[in-house]
Amino acid sequence: MKTKEDNLPAVQSVVKDESFVQIKVLFFAKARDITGLTELSMEVSSGSTTQDCLNKLVAKFPNLDEIRQCIVLVLNEEYTTESAVVKDKDELAIIPPISGG
Repeated sequence: MKTKEDNLPAVQSVVKDESFVQIKVLFFAKARDITGLTELSMEVSSGSTTQDCLNKLVAKFPNLDEIRQCIVLVLNEEYTTESAVVKDKDELAIIPPISGG
């Protein structure tokens, strides 16, 4: 004997994949010149640090390595270190030294 529930479609649970986070990377000055971009959406593993993000960016844009030692990292509009952990929807800015006259 079939019950009413037997005729209902199976319920699928929707689970968000939390093994990755999506961040926005902003490029300024020389970093923008090297990448040709002002911003980039990037997916990284959950628990990644800003250093991990920078490593991924250098792999994608090898010429960033030439300014890597002198850039300033800004996470969500606050200066940060390479050990800071990024979270979903964070904004990471890559700011090289700016000179002018």
